[in-house]
Amino acid sequence: MELTINHTRKTFAELPENLEALLAMEIPGKKKGIAVALNNRIIPQSAWLETFLKDNDSILIITATQGG
Repeated sequence: MELTINHTRKTFAELPENLEALLAMEIPGKKKGIAVALNNRIIPQSAWLETFLKDNDSILIITATQGG
Protein backbone atom coordinates (compact mmCIF):
# COMPACT_ATOMS: atom_id res chain seq x y z
CA MET A 1 0.00 0.00 0.00
CA GLU A 2 1.26 3.46 -0.82
CA LEU A 3 0.88 6.99 0.43
CA THR A 4 2.39 10.20 -0.90
CA ILE A 5 3.87 12.12 2.02
CA ASN A 6 5.26 15.58 1.27
CA HIS A 7 5.46 14.72 -2.44
CA THR A 8 7.36 11.46 -1.83
CA ARG A 9 5.79 8.03 -2.45
CA LYS A 10 6.12 5.67 0.51
CA THR A 11 5.22 2.00 0.54
CA PHE A 12 3.78 0.38 3.66
CA ALA A 13 3.23 -3.32 4.31
CA GLU A 14 0.14 -2.15 6.19
CA LEU A 15 -1.19 1.40 6.24
CA PRO A 16 -1.22 3.22 9.58
CA GLU A 17 -4.72 3.06 11.06
CA ASN A 18 -5.32 6.80 11.06
CA LEU A 19 -3.64 10.15 10.54
CA GLU A 20 -2.46 10.34 14.16
CA ALA A 21 -0.70 6.95 13.85
CA LEU A 22 1.02 8.09 10.65
CA LEU A 23 2.25 11.28 12.31
CA ALA A 24 3.58 9.29 15.27
CA MET A 25 5.66 7.28 12.76
CA GLU A 26 6.80 10.23 10.63
CA ILE A 27 7.52 12.78 13.38
CA PRO A 28 7.55 10.91 16.70
CA GLY A 29 7.00 12.89 19.88
CA LYS A 30 5.83 16.06 18.12
CA LYS A 31 2.21 17.17 18.31
CA LYS A 32 2.42 20.96 18.49
CA GLY A 33 3.22 23.25 15.60
CA ILE A 34 2.02 20.80 12.95
CA ALA A 35 -0.43 21.38 10.10
CA VAL A 36 -1.66 18.48 7.99
CA ALA A 37 -3.52 18.31 4.69
CA LEU A 38 -5.04 15.08 3.40
CA ASN A 39 -5.82 15.09 -0.32
CA ASN A 40 -5.60 18.92 -0.36
CA ARG A 41 -7.92 19.36 2.67
CA ILE A 42 -6.63 20.77 5.96
CA ILE A 43 -7.35 18.34 8.80
CA PRO A 44 -7.61 19.94 12.27
CA GLN A 45 -5.66 18.23 15.04
CA SER A 46 -8.92 17.38 16.79
CA ALA A 47 -9.81 15.12 13.82
CA TRP A 48 -6.48 13.26 13.38
CA LEU A 49 -7.60 10.25 15.41
CA GLU A 50 -10.78 9.71 13.41
CA THR A 51 -9.24 10.48 9.99
CA PHE A 52 -8.60 7.11 8.36
CA LEU A 53 -6.14 6.62 5.52
CA LYS A 54 -6.64 4.86 2.19
CA ASP A 55 -4.20 3.53 -0.37
CA ASN A 56 -2.86 6.34 -2.61
CA ASP A 57 -3.83 9.18 -0.25
CA SER A 58 -1.69 12.31 -0.44
CA ILE A 59 -0.55 13.87 2.85
CA LEU A 60 1.24 17.17 3.32
CA ILE A 61 2.85 17.67 6.74
CA ILE A 62 4.10 21.13 7.69
CA THR A 63 5.98 21.76 10.93
CA ALA A 64 6.64 25.15 12.46
CA THR A 65 10.23 26.05 13.24
CA GLN A 66 11.76 28.83 15.28
CA GLY A 67 14.13 31.23 13.70
CA GLY A 68 15.19 34.78 13.62
